Amino acid sequence: MKFYNRKEELRMLLELQKQSFDDHSRFTVVTGRRRVGKTKLILKSCENTPTVYLFVARKNEGELCEKFTEVIRTSLGMHFSDSSGSFINIFTTLMEIGKNRNFNLVIDEFQEFFYINESVFSEIQDVWDRYKDVTHVNLIVSGSVYTLMHRIFKDAREPLYGRADRHMKIMPFTTDVLKEILYEFNPDYTNEDLLALYTFTGGVPKYVELLLEGGAYTMPDMVDLMLRPDSFFLDEGDFLLIQEFGKKYGNYYSILASIASGRNTMAEILSLFTGSSIGGQMKRLEEDYAVVSRKRPILSKDGTQTVRYEIADNFLRFWFRYVNRNRDFIESGNLKGLAELIKADYPTYSGMVLERYFRQKLSEQMIYRNIGSWWETSKGKDTPQNEVDIVAVHTDNKRVLVGEVKRQRKNFKPELFQQKVELLRTKLFFRNTIDTKCFTIEDM
Repeated sequence: MKFYNRKEELRMLLELQKQSFDDHSRFTVVTGRRRVGKTKLILKSCENTPTVYLFVARKNEGELCEKFTEVIRTSLGMHFSDSSGSFINIFTTLMEIGKNRNFNLVIDEFQEFFYINESVFSEIQDVWDRYKDVTHVNLIVSGSVYTLMHRIFKDAREPLYGRADRHMKIMPFTTDVLKEILYEFNPDYTNEDLLALYTFTGGVPKYVELLLEGGAYTMPDMVDLMLRPDSFFLDEGDFLLIQEFGKKYGNYYSILASIASGRNTMAEILSLFTGSSIGGQMKRLEEDYAVVSRKRPILSKDGTQTVRYEIADNFLRFWFRYVNRNRDFIESGNLKGLAELIKADYPTYSGMVLERYFRQKLSEQMIYRNIGSWWETSKGKDTPQNEVDIVAVHTDNKRVLVGEVKRQRKNFKPELFQQKVELLRTKLFFRNTIDTKCFTIEDM
């Protein structure tokens, strides 16, 4: 798949490259979930300039350095040898070269040094501090394991804290870019096709590429492709998360499975863990791993007990709801049966995702200061009442958009919706101008 969008990210990377080459070395940290296109973006920014690209595989340091030596020799077109088997010697030599040559140095999956030789981080700090002002190296490091990258660069106790000139987090494609890509592959696409692509990929470039280049433009075709016996998608959830959670992933998986199935309040999740405390794990899922997000009724106070949890990533939400939950289908080889189950449940499931789509689309317009939903519950109960799908407060804090999301407009009940709007006006927005809208699949 060709390179799409990322204009602002490219502009920032090219600006840092120019500063590195014209002035002195710069250090950029690029993070983002796996498959989001970090490497492709970085290498795009390095086109037509000398670049050393080092991928940190989890192997013996000496073996890794031997491979790096070959890469550097080829990339810079010069004699380069190092027999020490020490990465810091290679890094020091590269910085020495940077006194007289401009080049990009890209270190991919940088967090893997944590498992190879953790002292590398403090050694890099020492070399960088000594060389950065007298060299012209555009140093870019990237990583996909959120917890480790956050620890390495954002923990004040770590040696590389404060060393980066810029931190960039790469996000999935926006809704507009997703439409652009789908149109190029299938100009006759329908909004149902767009919703399916968003539902299964959330705009993650690698997933979009695999589906569209595989000729899967409709929901049934996408499901069938994802459930082939050799499918990349079947093990993807495990691959993404076990590296984050480590060996003690059982409780985390149970929590995520509960949320994916709709049991998303703390009371409902706790019911699965009789006699166990999961407060610490919930906090880590939200704050350390960024896999779960906490939803409160819009404008409610931080301490409110009216809280729901949701899986922040569209693909992981789908994977836990259908793949992880139905491993018996997979183990018995009945992938066709699982595909039929997903297709049958899809209208209901995608209706919930449609709400997320419109909230994201509104957020991308950059004219709202707060976007969420609103509901209230009876005392002592978790069941929501008077639920409103979308509430968006304009940046001027004077206008509010209140919306209801329906797959089909015929299911919209204007009188009931207006009752909710008036209740919301009474409780929160009695001084605001309220605009209302029913969002349907036609509005995508």
